[in-house]
Amino acid sequence: MNILIADDHAIVRKGLIELIREAYPSANITEVVNSHEVLDQVAKQTWSIILMDISMPGRNGVETLKQIRSNGVKTPILMLSAHPEDQYALRVLKAGASGFLNKDIATDELLAAISKILSGKKYISAAVAEMLAEFQTDTSHKSAHELLSDREMQMLQLIGSGKTVSEIAEQISLSVNTISTYRTRLLEKLCLKNNAELIKYAIDHGLV
Repeated sequence: MNILIADDHAIVRKGLIELIREAYPSANITEVVNSHEVLDQVAKQTWSIILMDISMPGRNGVETLKQIRSNGVKTPILMLSAHPEDQYALRVLKAGASGFLNKDIATDELLAAISKILSGKKYISAAVAEMLAEFQTDTSHKSAHELLSDREMQMLQLIGSGKTVSEIAEQISLSVNTISTYRTRLLEKLCLKNNAELIKYAIDHGLV
């Protein structure tokens, strides 16, 4: 069994590897730190499962997931995030993930998720199942940020974490003008006036 772990935090990777080896001692585990390495590994060989963090340097996990699926790769992917389930679970499942887990979950749940996904099924926690049950096409009950595109959500989180337009442009390899356009769009969609309000919004809604 080949398992790929993608996370830019060494401590997280080591912890995941330790847990997985206890349950699957014969597994071949490879660790990578960014989207470029993920795509490179996916192109090189077949994986039984990929565990991928949403917040990685450069292209984030959601974009990487979409790229993998657009390339026709069906490998099951379990997305991990420090952000609450209500911020990303539905987005990643819609993008083709086999499951979503918050990094604060118990180790037993992580292993249960991996086991279920390896059996060919999707893993949906009780909290996510409830969200799916309540999800409706009517958007009147949604928070403004829930209607943002995946790229706009990424921009909101980056700006919310205090990064400048130039820093964001360098991190995700887009032009300063493009980032400025996204910033303007965010201000309009969220009915905010400046970066300070964007940062406050992101903090108040647990996005950073």
